[in-house]
Amino acid sequence: MHREHTKTIRIGDRVIGGGNPILIQSMTNTRTEDVEATVAQILRLEKAGCEIIRCTVPTAEAAEAIGRIKPQIHIPLVADIHFDYRMAIAAIENGADKIRINPGNIGGRDKVAAVVRAAKEHHIPIRVGVNSGSLERELVEKYHGVTAEGIVESALDKVGIIEDLGYDNLVISIKSSDVLMCVRAHEILAEKTNYPLHVGITESGTVTSGNIKSAIGLGLILHQGIGDTIRVSLTGDPVEEIKSAKLILRTLGLRKGGIEVVSCPTCGRTRIDLIGLANKVEEMVADIPLDLKVAVMGCAVNGPGEAKEADIGIAGGLGEGLLIKRGEIVRKVPEDKLLDTLREELLNWDQA
Repeated sequence: MHREHTKTIRIGDRVIGGGNPILIQSMTNTRTEDVEATVAQILRLEKAGCEIIRCTVPTAEAAEAIGRIKPQIHIPLVADIHFDYRMAIAAIENGADKIRINPGNIGGRDKVAAVVRAAKEHHIPIRVGVNSGSLERELVEKYHGVTAEGIVESALDKVGIIEDLGYDNLVISIKSSDVLMCVRAHEILAEKTNYPLHVGITESGTVTSGNIKSAIGLGLILHQGIGDTIRVSLTGDPVEEIKSAKLILRTLGLRKGGIEVVSCPTCGRTRIDLIGLANKVEEMVADIPLDLKVAVMGCAVNGPGEAKEADIGIAGGLGEGLLIKRGEIVRKVPEDKLLDTLREELLNWDQA
């Protein structure tokens, strides 16, 4: 079931599924009970481009905090519930736009039914989350280990429980830290259901290893037309997750907009701090709403030629640099003015 044909689900004022744009999610790492810190982090994430935010709700105090966080943010809020079904109900009553549960670990059918009743009453979707790390023993035995088939069967069992309770306002997420198993599980699941899928590679790791695992896993899944909303899981500042998610979507041609920075892999000819310059350029363009490619080159030898495919570029030399537009050298500027010159050009791009 490719994303054009998945069921449409509303989360707050956003919509996923049915071929709608893939939305980027993240999760706060503050204590949800600390309303001020949580709101501050969500506002930073919004600015970076986060479109749905998830907060953990482990306590009654956290559920109550949801009600105070919501009026101060501008994106839908998902409450993440682990073991206590009462937290799910409290989060729903405090205005959560969606809840994430694993029906297998919040108690018996009557407890799941109580959560479904509350979700139905407030018209909010339930995200059914299954993780390879918590796969039921029977399924591990049936498939002789943790497998993609086992993860899918577990997820569809949980979905079946909620459907039997008369509710189908659902999103499914299946996660595994084994990237290729995760990809395979999504391929199998997409054939068996039309619910929208939230895609992520769990416990993917630090910024470097997490980015590589997520780029490969999400890339392979999304490129097949599978997936309606994504999260890149990284151990670090959640803002990094948003930057990575945007870049993955843009690289796959699934999202337009934003400036793409390309830079050459420094060599012996480089006479400037190219690495530092490329990082500064990437930071500087983050808030400029243009759909452009900017090249940062290390020397005047290959710089102009390599920057041909970019809309605009800079190439550094000893003490001075070049401003390049579509491969043509436009002017020379002192090295310390290179960054300001580029920013000025970008800010006036529509007249350029």
